Amino acid sequence: MSRTSRVLTEATAAARSFLRRRTAVFFTFFFPVILVVIFGALVRTQPTGGGLFAEPAGYYIPGYLAVVVLFTPLSRVGSEIARHRDGGRFEKLATTPLTRGEWLLAHTLVNVAIIGAASLLILGLVLAVTDAALVVSPALLVLPVFVALAVALFCGLGAVLGALADSQDGVIAASNTVALPLLFLSETFVPPALLPGWFLPAVAASPLTYFARGTRAIVHEPGAWVGDLAVLAALAAGFLALGAYAVPRTD
Repeated sequence: MSRTSRVLTEATAAARSFLRRRTAVFFTFFFPVILVVIFGALVRTQPTGGGLFAEPAGYYIPGYLAVVVLFTPLSRVGSEIARHRDGGRFEKLATTPLTRGEWLLAHTLVNVAIIGAASLLILGLVLAVTDAALVVSPALLVLPVFVALAVALFCGLGAVLGALADSQDGVIAASNTVALPLLFLSETFVPPALLPGWFLPAVAASPLTYFARGTRAIVHEPGAWVGDLAVLAALAAGFLALGAYAVPRTD
């Protein structure tokens, strides 16, 4: 089999495995929907009101997208590694030509497709139930690239967490421990003006910050996004390489 055939075969198996787990499907698509309904339609934003949710509704679009871009790949890839390890699957894969990098690439492609669909659903829901207005420009064509790169980045990080954790429960605990601070402290839901000055370097160190800045520059406040895209692409490549190295040996 060629490399392309090996990756597509593993990706097809991973997609079927995901669709068979109804709980995973439910939380991938409907957990972010619940957040949008609660914070977007019920709590609502209060521009000039001060405090949280004081920005216009469109400001928070990257935050809603970040929920699936961040949580889903971290938990799914990490759990897949723990499940494969506990079930002796990697020992079986070691008898095939599939390499660690190809395994991670296949699962990353599945996550990009799933999260791309979930992101489209969330974006449509945000526009339907909130006062957010989407800036229509040619830059919108780059939005799927931001989503795909962010998913790839957190797939790589999820692989590292899966390799380090000793069980599936450990993966979930580790992914939530990493994801929750990143979600709220990466220029998504909490504007930098509300954070102390000494903490801002940590915000700049978060990979999710570059996703939030870039997507906001496309969908809400037209501005420069090329630099954020370049940083996100470099981080995605680095984390995927690190994740591939962390995957238990299959070659």
